[in-house]
Amino acid sequence: MKKALILLMALIMVIVPVGCSQEAPAETPAEAPAETPAEAPAEGFEALEPVTLIGADNAGVGAAAQLYGELIAEKVADITGGQLTVDYFPNSQLGNDQELQGQMLAGDIDFVIAQTAQTVSFVPEVAIFDLPMVFAKYDAETIDYALNQSSFYDKINEAYKAKNMYVLHYLQGGTFRETTSNKKIETIDDFNGLNIRTMENQNHMEFWRGLGASPTPLPWPEVYVSLQQGLVDAQENATDTNVGANFQEVQDYLIMTHHILYVNQFLINAEKYDSLDPLYQDALMQAVKEAAVEIEAQLTDINEENKNILVEGGMELVEFEPSFIDEVLEKSQPVYDKIANDIGQDYVDALLEALEQ
Repeated sequence: MKKALILLMALIMVIVPVGCSQEAPAETPAEAPAETPAEAPAEGFEALEPVTLIGADNAGVGAAAQLYGELIAEKVADITGGQLTVDYFPNSQLGNDQELQGQMLAGDIDFVIAQTAQTVSFVPEVAIFDLPMVFAKYDAETIDYALNQSSFYDKINEAYKAKNMYVLHYLQGGTFRETTSNKKIETIDDFNGLNIRTMENQNHMEFWRGLGASPTPLPWPEVYVSLQQGLVDAQENATDTNVGANFQEVQDYLIMTHHILYVNQFLINAEKYDSLDPLYQDALMQAVKEAAVEIEAQLTDINEENKNILVEGGMELVEFEPSFIDEVLEKSQPVYDKIANDIGQDYVDALLEALEQ
């Protein structure tokens, strides 16, 4: 028994060192997960929420306002990489000028491209553009300076701002609204008794009355039929609008009266513009200016091409000597007095001074 106990203890002494000498297998450290590169923060336009503006015009098909609006839409998307876009509705799709400007002021649409006559009921100071022949003696470059770069631009924009809109640019190329008629007009006296369609603008109507004509406001869609049926003798518009309306089919004479500058305004709701990120504001202004440079460079050629279309379509061209301007200005003095009284002589003086700089 004693011998057996000694043998057992000896056996234990042999086993234990061996067991203790065996090291536990080292644990393989878990492989660290590969680091995912941190995404660079978005910059510039990519950091902004996408915005879509709604724009519209009441111009004829192919008229300057339509070309301008569609080019702005194209450019603003390119400049911002598609972050700021425009849904554009030309050719009276959303209404006439009065309706469009009303919608713009209500915030239902964001911007409108429109001629100045219909804006007078919203911004009375815009009647400055109703001064007959005020631009007739100046070239496009001089007019552009006066309207878009001089202190006059800043002054009149305050009037727009007071009515919750801004004008970002006046688009013009030194071309004018002209007269078409079924009565030949060769002297200033020939305007006596002329029944002419005009827009619903009291200053325009007062001008035609001063020449002895009978102004008749008519909605644009009714003008062609009214001329065709002899309800009115004449109407006045830019050559591109006359071609778009096919007036060569119902009018005999194209009379180069140059009475009102053919100018389109880019008008935008002031609250909407102010709500845009400054990057978007700059992009929109860049698009407006770049598109203006392109369109304005074409306006003289477009005017000539459309004049030729009207003449080739059967209209006789009537042009006047420079003295005609002075004759019209003399008869139009009451309109100058009325407008100065309505909006303030300071607006008239600011424009005239800008044109002479």
